[in-house]
Amino acid sequence: MFPRTSLALRSFIKTQIIYKSCRTLPPCTFLVPVCPRCFPRSSLVCSKERLSSKKSPMPKKKDKSGKGQAAVAKTDPEPPGPVSKDKSGSVTIAVHAKPGSKLSAITDVSAEAVGVAIAAPPTDGEANAELIRFLSEVLGLKKSQITLDKGSRSRDKVIKLDSSLAPEDVLQRLKQA
Repeated sequence: MFPRTSLALRSFIKTQIIYKSCRTLPPCTFLVPVCPRCFPRSSLVCSKERLSSKKSPMPKKKDKSGKGQAAVAKTDPEPPGPVSKDKSGSVTIAVHAKPGSKLSAITDVSAEAVGVAIAAPPTDGEANAELIRFLSEVLGLKKSQITLDKGSRSRDKVIKLDSSLAPEDVLQRLKQA
């Protein structure tokens, strides 16, 4: 809109800008004219202190890596696997479902997920209900203690257990089945 004004402002972007109407000026100031067509009576007042080439260094951030590494070393690192604890303290199981098989069975236990063959078709939530029923039988829990947390329409699911079982016990029971 005002190209000459914007050029003057761009060149003094790091300076202190005051309009001429201000009566009290610091002792080390000088006037910079602005486009007379746009602002005929105005000019910018810039402080010489702001134009100095001395730049103070930015303060450095405190390094928190020493504290973070000590905290990680003190706690036992959780082994990577399909069974873990979430933030609320309940045990979660990563499951890769294989619906439509003849029998419900655990096919494999890998580092990513527990493979479960489900004897139900993947329609209308039948496979999810059969998965919960089968896992309650394998883990020795009630069906109400097992919920489908994520993946109701996917083969990769997350099952949440509301029980006092430790993740190691759950993983051992899954491997035995």
